[in-house]
Amino acid sequence: MRIEAVDFFYLAMPEITTDADGSQDALLVRVRAGEQGAAYEGWGECEASPLTSIAAFVAPMSHGICRPVGASVLGQAIDGPADIARIAALVEHDSMDLLQAAHTWSGVEMALWDLLGKVRGEPVWRLIGYQRAYPKTPYASLLFGPTPQDTLSRAKDAVARGFRAAKFGWADFGAGELARDVDQLAAAREGLGPEALLLVDVGQIWVEDVERAALRLPALEEFGATWLEEPFLASAYEAYGALSPRSTKVKLAGGEGAHNFHMARHLIDYGGIGYVQIDCGRIGGIGPAKRVADYAAPRGVTYVNHTFTSHLALSASLQPYAGLEAHRICEYPAAPRALCIDMTNNHLRPDANGEIMLTETPGLGIGIDLAAIRRYLVETEIKVGGQTLYATPAL
Repeated sequence: MRIEAVDFFYLAMPEITTDADGSQDALLVRVRAGEQGAAYEGWGECEASPLTSIAAFVAPMSHGICRPVGASVLGQAIDGPADIARIAALVEHDSMDLLQAAHTWSGVEMALWDLLGKVRGEPVWRLIGYQRAYPKTPYASLLFGPTPQDTLSRAKDAVARGFRAAKFGWADFGAGELARDVDQLAAAREGLGPEALLLVDVGQIWVEDVERAALRLPALEEFGATWLEEPFLASAYEAYGALSPRSTKVKLAGGEGAHNFHMARHLIDYGGIGYVQIDCGRIGGIGPAKRVADYAAPRGVTYVNHTFTSHLALSASLQPYAGLEAHRICEYPAAPRALCIDMTNNHLRPDANGEIMLTETPGLGIGIDLAAIRRYLVETEIKVGGQTLYATPAL
């Protein structure tokens, strides 16, 4: 069968703030293909600026290796996993100078896996080679509060909701005085109690300043943090490599900024990270994420998903390591904006053991709520030289 249509739907909350919260808008992708009168569709989600991602799919060609992503996708045969890999290679080559291409393709790639799973009646995790899916322990992905008291309350709430792990991040942690950061860590640990995992994400705050990062290591160790996430820029491999041996208890985590397999591999090989966190909506989809999981596991590096948005993105992000029993930590969007909850009609909820697990449902196993999408849909049109290159498709 052939890819007949790729449709993008730009969704947004009524108000967008400067919070480091990627759930305030979304870009859904619907792929349609058919054969012998049968029609199939799959859904994916791009983790990037919606308008620039749409533009990367439809923009006029600049030159031979700066072509729109759509030129490599529409009309292509899609009969098996090898076709997804083949199209990915074509996008990578023909759009290599279009820097948004990886983000745009990521959502399309997810949708192709979802479609292929529905055609074959198989969950995606089985299509990519796993025999079974193992349960994962979700951590509540939260922001530090404006004050330590707010952080304390958020930590207590996470525990009350059944989470056995929580990650706190951003909110200018690391930008000011050390004492302020220590108070935030103390509040998070107090709220979580002695048993729950405490994870810390500083959002690249120190750029490449190893010494400023190292100042926080004693406090991170004192309060039992499992990892320190993204202390530096995503490609600051030397800084990661310099900091990683300086802590015996707290491992470094990173990888959400990897836009291809090689960036993730370099963090493992040269950065010395202990946890590699991959966002399927950024790295190019499920295929390259699975390649990272296959690379990390034999090297003693734990694979973790990166997901802060919807349950469609969550399901996609779990597929690459669903069959790795020992890799159990899972980022879980614990407090997303309403659109990221409403846009799907089913969710991956923790069970009585506080764990989540992918099912045998074909494809990604997540249904799209079209009525909800209509409530958040941003009508958009892109014109060049009087020609409409994109207009919001019909649902």
